[in-house]
Amino acid sequence: MIPTVVWGTGNVGRLAIRAVAAHPALRLAHVLVHDPAKVGRDAGELGGLDRRLGVAATDDIDAVLGARPRAVVYAASGDVRPDEALADVVRAVRAGAVVVTPALYPLYDQRNAPPEFREPVLAAVAEGGGSLFASGVDPGWGNDVLPLLVSGLGSTVDAIRCQEIFDYSTYDQEDSVRYLVGMGQPMDYQPPMLVETVPTMVWGGQIRLMARALGVELDGIRETVARRALDSAVTTATMGAFEAGTQGAVRFEVQGIVGGAPRIVIEHVTRIHPSCAPDWPTPPDGAGAHRVVIEGRPRIEVTVEATDEGGNRSAGGNATAVGRLVGAVDWLVDAEPGLYDALDVPLRPAVGRLGTAGTSAAAGTSAAAGTSGTSGTSSTSAPPARSGTPGRRA
Repeated sequence: MIPTVVWGTGNVGRLAIRAVAAHPALRLAHVLVHDPAKVGRDAGELGGLDRRLGVAATDDIDAVLGARPRAVVYAASGDVRPDEALADVVRAVRAGAVVVTPALYPLYDQRNAPPEFREPVLAAVAEGGGSLFASGVDPGWGNDVLPLLVSGLGSTVDAIRCQEIFDYSTYDQEDSVRYLVGMGQPMDYQPPMLVETVPTMVWGGQIRLMARALGVELDGIRETVARRALDSAVTTATMGAFEAGTQGAVRFEVQGIVGGAPRIVIEHVTRIHPSCAPDWPTPPDGAGAHRVVIEGRPRIEVTVEATDEGGNRSAGGNATAVGRLVGAVDWLVDAEPGLYDALDVPLRPAVGRLGTAGTSAAAGTSAAAGTSGTSGTSSTSAPPARSGTPGRRA
C-alpha cells in the first residue's frame, strides 16, 4: 500500500482523509496541520469519521517529509497564499513524493503555466523524482474531463458551457463567502475574487486545457461579471443575516474566444439565497449542481448533483474533486516522475471500492493486501516519461 500524507484538514483536507482511508491502494501515514489545537488529534476525528484511524496529526513538516512518503494530498488553501502553497508543494516533490492538489490554479494547464510556477516544480522533479498533478475544487472534472468526454457524443459542437450553480449559504467557509466573494457586502464593495483578471487567473487554465484537447486556437480569454442585490433581508441557517441591498448573487463567465465568439465557457452562478436573481440559471432543486451544456447537434445537457456530510451540496462537490485527486495517486506512483495535468491523468473507476462503505479500516487493508493494486487492473497504461524528468522512481 502507498504511504500517503494529507496536508491540511479544512474543507478539502477532512474529505481527503476519508478518501485516502477508503482507497484500497493507499495507507494514511501522516496528517499535517497548522493549527496547534489540532496537533495530536486522531485523523479519524479530523476527517469526520465515526472511528479512529490511529494516525495522530502533527505540525512537524520536516519529520513527515523526512520519512519520504510516496504521496502527499496537499489540501491547504492557496487562495490567498499562492507563494507559500507553491513552496510547500515544491518541498514535497523534492522529497520524492507524488503530490496532488487543488491549491495551485496556474498549474491546472501546466504546459502554459507562468514560468515562476512551472520551473520550480520541474526543478524539484529533476532533483527529487516526485510528481505533481493539480486539479480544481470547483470541481476540476467539471471543467475538463467531463465536458471533453460529452463533447465527443455530438456530431457538431458550437459551444461548450461548464456551469457551477450553488447556494453559498451551504458553504462551510464564511470568510470566503462574505469577503472573498462579497456576499452580504455593500454593492460598492469590490470582492477580491471578482477583480478584473482574477477569474481568468483561476479558471483560464481550464479554458486553455479544453481548447488544447479540442484542437482549437484561442483568440483570447475574456470575462463577464454581474452582481445582484438582495431585495429583502434573509437569514441563513449557517451564516446568519444578510441585509437587503447588499450583494446576494454573483454571475461571472470566463470565455474562451474562438473565431470571434465565446465557444468554451466556464460560468459560475452563486447565490446566498434562492430568492435573489431568480431569472439566472438555477439547479434542479435550488441547493447546488454542476452542469455541462454542449450546444450543437444534438444539444446535450448533463447535470451532476453530489451530496456529503448530511446532504450538503458544497461538501459533495468538494468530495468529488478530492475523489478525482486521490483516485489518481496510485496511477501517478506507477507513472514517470513529472508535472501532469487533467489531459494526462485518466479518470479511473473505483476499483476495489464498490460495496465497501461501512467496512472497517482493517477490512479495507485486508482486501487491498489480496490484490495486485489498482494500477494492475486498469486498462490505462502509465504515460511515457515527461520531458526533462529523470527516469522512473525506485
